[in-house]
Amino acid sequence: MKIALRYLYLKDRLFYALGGLCFLFLLAFALPWLLYVAQAVAMLLVLLVVIDGSWVLLNRQSVHASRQMAEVLSLHDANTITLELRNLHSRELRLRIIDELPFQLQERNHQLELTLPGNGHYSARYTVRPFQRGAYTFHNINIYVSGIIGFMEARQSVPAQHTVKVYPSVLQMKRFALHTLQRISFFQGVKKMRRIGHSYEFEQIKQYVSGDDIRSINWKATGRTGTLMVNHFEDEKAQQVYCIIDKSRNMKMPFQQLTLMDYAINASLVIANTAIRKQDKAGLITFSDKIDAMLAADRHAGHMRRILETLYNEQERFTEASFDQLFLAVRKVVKVRSLMFLFTNFESQYALERVIPVLRKLNKLHLLVVVFFLNDEVRQYGETTPSNTEEIFLTTMARKFSMDKEYIAQQLTQYGIQSICTTPEELTINTLNKYLELKSKGMI
Repeated sequence: MKIALRYLYLKDRLFYALGGLCFLFLLAFALPWLLYVAQAVAMLLVLLVVIDGSWVLLNRQSVHASRQMAEVLSLHDANTITLELRNLHSRELRLRIIDELPFQLQERNHQLELTLPGNGHYSARYTVRPFQRGAYTFHNINIYVSGIIGFMEARQSVPAQHTVKVYPSVLQMKRFALHTLQRISFFQGVKKMRRIGHSYEFEQIKQYVSGDDIRSINWKATGRTGTLMVNHFEDEKAQQVYCIIDKSRNMKMPFQQLTLMDYAINASLVIANTAIRKQDKAGLITFSDKIDAMLAADRHAGHMRRILETLYNEQERFTEASFDQLFLAVRKVVKVRSLMFLFTNFESQYALERVIPVLRKLNKLHLLVVVFFLNDEVRQYGETTPSNTEEIFLTTMARKFSMDKEYIAQQLTQYGIQSICTTPEELTINTLNKYLELKSKGMI
């Protein structure tokens, strides 16, 4: 009996009924005839509680449940989890479901309420958004079956322990992969990228359509066919593209619960996948005070998986970034001129001045694109109107930080170094558009 009772839980409706019963007994002091009514209600309430408790105990094991999810979860994306439920009883059941989520998600009020028809199936879906890479363990599925009166509910715990890895944003990579084969790519919410010029690899002669470059008209083919014909070029292939990620303390700053390094990792995954789909070779370098990971540029079948696993295992470090070590490693390993995206962060002009000699050396050997971050919250605060002396000081400093970012971009341009100053949310789109632009111009 004790074992059965530990699965029972009292619901709010029962406490409301008990509160009403207490109120009746209180009124009985003023109206004695209400005492008999209160006693009758109390006996009825006890009977209903016994019936409700017996019913939920008998139907506690009437639901079959299982959890369905992807083999891996995607960082910072809404991942869908599906609970497959089947009612083994012919009567309709009212359920409250609490899925034991991993502690990393920090979800303390997660529950689903639904009605399951008799002998019916139901797919309950919810989403989780992880903000850390690593292994996430889902535990039991707890199903609370409510009684026919609603005074009590009984818990059924379904063993469903399952461990899944949270990788860099695979969903984002697949979403942007749809645009990689388009010759003119643009993304919703972002200005269409103008592709200037073309590479020098001839592909075919085709009939002219509106929008083709008139400078590519093939007059000989036009004369033979009697219709306008243009030369069609394709992007050069087998070019090397490296993503270089700074893992130092500068990249630990969080934005919307995700660190700058994680934003850089997500963007690097998209760039590597796009490069391989464009028949280029993708490589990866991570560094802090030392070189932590280095994957030579390649495009064979399993290379993308190696990049994904390497990015999954990377962690931020509290040390200062050594750009001298980076230069020595690049010069030793990368022998061919390559396009290099360097994901780092500069918060002051002094931070740039310390590393600009190394960046200039790298830019002489390769096509370097320095990607650093704009703090949109600081910029928005600097645009507010101050109301007192303290706010004047704070807004002034916020505007100074924003101007420092503009100065850094100007300094890089002055030395002939490509740069991207972007908010973390727009990092992937801006970096991918930069890659497509440089490739279309034949600058690699």
